[in-house]
Amino acid sequence: MSSDHARLARREAAPALMRLHRALSRLGSVLTLMNTGAHPDDEQSGLLAWARFSEGMRVVIACSTRGEGGQNCLGPERGALLGLLRSREMEEAARVLDADVAWLGHGPDDPVHDFGFSKDAEATFARWGEARIVARLARAYREYRPDIVLPTFLDVPGQHGHHRAMTRAAETAIALAALPGEGLPGWQVSHYYLPGWGGGGGTYDDAEPPPAATLTVSAPGEEAASGVSYDELGQWSRRRHASQGMGHWAEVPRRDWPLHLRRGPEAARQGEARLAEALPRTLLALAAGAGPAGPALAEADAAIRTAQRAFPDGAAILPALAAADVALERAVALAEPGFAALHGHRLARKRREIACAMAEAAGLGGVARLRPALLRPGEAGLLEVSLSPAAEQAGLAARLPEGVTAGPARPGAPVTLPLGVRADAPDTPAFAAGFDPLGGNGPVWVELSARVAGRDLCLRLDPEEPLILRRGAALRVEPDAFLRRPGERGPLRLRAEAPAPLTCALPPGWRAETEADGLALHPAPDTAPGLLTLPLGAGGDPGLVLATAGHPHVGRLVHAAPAVLRVLTLDLALPPGARVCFIGSGDGTGGWMARMGLDVTAPALVPEGEDFAAYTTVVAGVVAFGNRPDLARAVPRLHRFVARGGHLITLYQRPDQGWDAERTPPLPLQIGTPSLRWRVTDPSAPVALLAPDHPLLAGPNRITAADFDGWDKERGLYFAARRHPAYTALLSMADPGEAPLDGALVSARVGAGRHSHVALALHHQLDRMVPGAFRLLANLAAPA
Repeated sequence: MSSDHARLARREAAPALMRLHRALSRLGSVLTLMNTGAHPDDEQSGLLAWARFSEGMRVVIACSTRGEGGQNCLGPERGALLGLLRSREMEEAARVLDADVAWLGHGPDDPVHDFGFSKDAEATFARWGEARIVARLARAYREYRPDIVLPTFLDVPGQHGHHRAMTRAAETAIALAALPGEGLPGWQVSHYYLPGWGGGGGTYDDAEPPPAATLTVSAPGEEAASGVSYDELGQWSRRRHASQGMGHWAEVPRRDWPLHLRRGPEAARQGEARLAEALPRTLLALAAGAGPAGPALAEADAAIRTAQRAFPDGAAILPALAAADVALERAVALAEPGFAALHGHRLARKRREIACAMAEAAGLGGVARLRPALLRPGEAGLLEVSLSPAAEQAGLAARLPEGVTAGPARPGAPVTLPLGVRADAPDTPAFAAGFDPLGGNGPVWVELSARVAGRDLCLRLDPEEPLILRRGAALRVEPDAFLRRPGERGPLRLRAEAPAPLTCALPPGWRAETEADGLALHPAPDTAPGLLTLPLGAGGDPGLVLATAGHPHVGRLVHAAPAVLRVLTLDLALPPGARVCFIGSGDGTGGWMARMGLDVTAPALVPEGEDFAAYTTVVAGVVAFGNRPDLARAVPRLHRFVARGGHLITLYQRPDQGWDAERTPPLPLQIGTPSLRWRVTDPSAPVALLAPDHPLLAGPNRITAADFDGWDKERGLYFAARRHPAYTALLSMADPGEAPLDGALVSARVGAGRHSHVALALHHQLDRMVPGAFRLLANLAAPA
């Protein structure tokens, strides 16, 4: 459940007058703009802020993945939990922009997922399926009916392959969407623009210039309710993408966005003075071609403008909006079939927006919450609603998913509705299909109904946390993975908190003994090397493991996944005498080193006086110099540690996040930029051992090309580029058709010690329990 501070912060950030002003500003346009991208944070936030708050357009952000393959500078969330975090960040960012989100991918188990990085659209389509993503985008066009579609990126060499695929799919889907499909009528996108800016910089390296601008969107002045530029308002939104380090202050805000009209009316391609100039923008403009519905539309437009001029006088706003709704209701009844087919969705959306504006003017509102938000079949819970004074007499109903029932509302503060879950209730989706800033999101929401100014209003309140229904027994099991050597004797002991005795599906020859706090597993003596995934349960029910996280900007996150135990049997030797200090910022490398049997300390904070003399090896985790100020302050002491005989290992670092090529490493070492040119995205790319007898490759485990079999996602990223001659390159690899790179693993003698820079995606391979990653890590941990 949301904390009191988080709830107060949300309400403080959205005062009533700002909400009312924003609700009124929705009513000025009948156009919809859709911005397409591949990841949460791909949206062009400043331009979208202008379209929504200056022009009054409905804004929809179409996003193909949940970002689960990206980095995380906030904490340890990875995989599905990171996907949930970034999805919630995207929805909170959209809330700031008053924008919808149309999700096209549904998490790591969906073919359309964030698998890391690719360098072209073809490699992306090979994973997503081109027909699949085009079909999903076409459905989004039919559902949201955008007049304008604008990708954020160009489909050019040097750009992220996910971005290129989405831009290509965005154009291909236009023709498909024009045909009826999936129970929806066809929709013709009118204007398809490309960005008139390039995507070069520290990450990408567009090899072609952007297309010539046919229009430049200018956003002078400030947004009325906030008093800030549209670019800054976009940064208010972007800072919600905190896991990606987004949100930046600009002394001079961006005011112009060049666009290139790729598809649209012939007259528009000759040049436009404003975005989608040929389209009717307002109800009054629609009236001109509305036939018998025209006068009613003109009347509605005039009433809306009267309401907008009356701000902030709620008593004057309400009758004007009521008159607008009456006129729109009449226009819907009078509309001819052809007009209704083209524009009926605009009138329906406008009536819903008017209802929300009337609710704001009347002070109708509330806060809904679930206690608890996670339920299993047969369990009971509560839906609590704290109502504003003006809403205390409103009707209240719960909209519930299949298998969930609600009892009568119990009056009080808060109002409570008892919930029950039937034994056959299906699971709710882990990832929502979309987000609507007007409410009605997730499996459960509350519907408030009231009669205001003679009109029947309906307001949707979303709970602070979405309902999660999961079948199975919730387990807490430690550990969830084991590493063992072939022939190793002795049980694998599982400690568990479970509602019934823990069970484990065992392979042939294994046996289990029940212990007071879990299970002792005895592997078969002849268990072959490799990875086993063993389902866990309790009392005859399949087990569930709940991964949780919480951050102030997104609230609490819960991901329920099947409970399994992974056991990797591998030939692994450890370096004698190694004492490791791991300083990480989210990757799990330190934990895996401990499971390997290494002597590892992972300080939450590096003491100011720490000289690292107690350790033989210090490992700086992924992007740790950018995320750990205590590590950055320790750089001079790390240099002295190396000089007197220590081994410093730096896992991959970003050149723009805390890494200074001249000062951070013991000897100069530059990380290549743009990063697209300094990474190998093919996880099966051949690896050449350039110095097979080097100490880091020779022992205690002899590293061969076979240790790079079975890698996932990519080989590595942020490779070392220019560096001091003392560094020896140990590996060489390349993506297909590209020149080999030798900066994935470099090592240098420095004084009596050693510095090794590891740009391999090693932490991801450890999480996937790839045998060769453990063998290489054991060698890296060796004393200098």
